[in-house]
Amino acid sequence: MIGTPAALSSRSLPSAGLSLSGDTLLRLTAVLLVALPVFLQAPLVRQAPFTATLLTLPLVAAAVMLEHHGRGPWQQLGPLLVGFSGSWLAGCLFWGWFRLHPLLHLPIEAFALPLAVAGLGGRWRLAGAFYLSSLVGTAATDTAIAMTGLMPLWPEALSAPLSQAPALLRQAGETVLEPANIAIVAAMAALILAACAHLWKMGGIARVSAATLATTLAVDGLFLAAVLLAPQSSGLI
Repeated sequence: MIGTPAALSSRSLPSAGLSLSGDTLLRLTAVLLVALPVFLQAPLVRQAPFTATLLTLPLVAAAVMLEHHGRGPWQQLGPLLVGFSGSWLAGCLFWGWFRLHPLLHLPIEAFALPLAVAGLGGRWRLAGAFYLSSLVGTAATDTAIAMTGLMPLWPEALSAPLSQAPALLRQAGETVLEPANIAIVAAMAALILAACAHLWKMGGIARVSAATLATTLAVDGLFLAAVLLAPQSSGLI
């Protein structure tokens, strides 16, 4: 994503550029699409993984219709939804059937990586930019989890009885707040913010990537707060 300025600059848009309202619409939609899985997908996948997975089909259909028949910024929402569909499908596959195997999280989330990279050079570059930004955010989160020693608690908390799971999640959150671990998390957050600032300066679609990454960071912060204050509402149990 970083290091491909031609694909993610304002020149990558098919026209001279989106209007301010169009740019804003794309960024706000990217923010919504990053936050949506936390509040909708996680509980849906837990209760009905097949149904959640099948929802990928209408998402892709809506995306293609917008790309082919939409006008102005609405047309650009089509590729954005295609990128989101890839992230949605990967999330359904992992949280529906492989959630107790954290080492498989990133490989499953990255299943569409070759398509996303290839898409940066064509009409689906916005799809690739959103998917890659989401993947980078996922990689940063998983790296922080591994570096803070929380990987062993992941399957333990998710497989525990409902009466025990909240305590395990709170324990994980308290572990993050230990001085050494909070320093790791802060360093990771600083790297993400630096990447966001760099992407924002590039303009155009790169700003959608910046909004996606920044929202991932904010969602992680909200999730940590939920784990500490109300783990039963975190969406994982």
